[in-house]
Amino acid sequence: MCDVVIIGAGLGGMSAAYEIKAALGAAHRVTVVGEGRQFSFTPSNPWVGIGWRQPADVQIDAASALGRHDIAFVDSPASAVHPAENRVLLQDGRELKYDYLVIATGPRLAFDEIPGLGPLDGYTQSVCTTPHATTAWHAYQDFLKAPGPVVIGAAQGASCFGPAYEFAMILDTDLRRRKLRDRVPMTFVTPEPYIGHMGLGGVGDSKGLLEKELRQRHIKWITNARIDQVEPGLMHVSEHDTRGQVLQTHALPFVYSMVIPAFTGVAAVRSVEGLVNPRGFVLIDKHQRNPAFPNIFSAGVCVAIPPVEATAVPTGAPKTGFMIESMVSALTANIKAAIDGTPAIAEATWNAVCLADMGDSGAAFVAIPQIPPRNVTWAKEGKWVHLAKVAFEKYYMRKIRSGNTEPVYEKYVMKAIGIERLKPGTQPGRQ
Repeated sequence: MCDVVIIGAGLGGMSAAYEIKAALGAAHRVTVVGEGRQFSFTPSNPWVGIGWRQPADVQIDAASALGRHDIAFVDSPASAVHPAENRVLLQDGRELKYDYLVIATGPRLAFDEIPGLGPLDGYTQSVCTTPHATTAWHAYQDFLKAPGPVVIGAAQGASCFGPAYEFAMILDTDLRRRKLRDRVPMTFVTPEPYIGHMGLGGVGDSKGLLEKELRQRHIKWITNARIDQVEPGLMHVSEHDTRGQVLQTHALPFVYSMVIPAFTGVAAVRSVEGLVNPRGFVLIDKHQRNPAFPNIFSAGVCVAIPPVEATAVPTGAPKTGFMIESMVSALTANIKAAIDGTPAIAEATWNAVCLADMGDSGAAFVAIPQIPPRNVTWAKEGKWVHLAKVAFEKYYMRKIRSGNTEPVYEKYVMKAIGIERLKPGTQPGRQ
């Protein structure tokens, strides 16, 4: 009998648990290590931050869901990984031995890299976790009593730009519905070299699409932006040229601000030589396997992916849900191959497929593969994207509750935008 330990109970960790258990069966043990008992559907957090969802709407008791499929759950997070000894130390002092380890922790949120950033010791909000989004909602309720300037965006080194765009436009929609939009000047701040870059070098005409949306919503923007410091009610931003030289500085007043931070690897793995890169992200080969420790696999935001291209202000490459599901399927097949004594051959298809809600509309982006040059680059907008994302939330929550191993992103998201099967030269058919 082999012991497979999965660190992380998010999109990657829960999917990995179900797929690995289904592949290995009762002959092998699967254990998930979570930080608390709750699974959160992270893509819905911007809605939580505006009060369009309650935390209970986007959370599921992970222990109960996993237990129904004979998967053990430990609700004490990992404090250290010792690959040479095949063991994981937990924060409560216990340790777990493993034959195979899957690291799916998600990231550490690097608020500390910018003075005054973040919801705990700083002055900005976040929607990176459901608790953070809940705090953002409480702050938003206070803001509604005395509205004023708003600054939304992403910090230098960020690799997750979609939620920043979503939050800005959902906030705009909510304020218009409340008849308060005319009292709220809004500025979008981003390290991207242009609006719609998204860490991907752009997708189709994402630049034109998102610039148009921001203009129509009267949201000003600053690109090539580095947040230098945040004070109570004031954000200091340096705007750079294409060579990285400072063009001008901005002192942006705000009553409310939400900023996506840069990410690093989590503390449990960040200092393990051979396992991670200098930022603490897990090094993997094309089979999702760590080169130094071949019984360790990884999937999700915690894996090391180089930037798509160099930018004047640092930006990272995103890891989307579709990509994460593909990573999980590949590592599941390769763990089974290792147990069966056969070579690892499965590889993930690193494609970016995103549904971005805009409150009263939405935008869909497809990049196949994620890193240029691409077979498919496509961006479209419309009310149907908003409706598709609402439906997709229900599908994915149902998957986690039931333990379904179907590739939800491929089955539902690709179908929603008109791609039934991915073949060379395939283009989405739905407009």
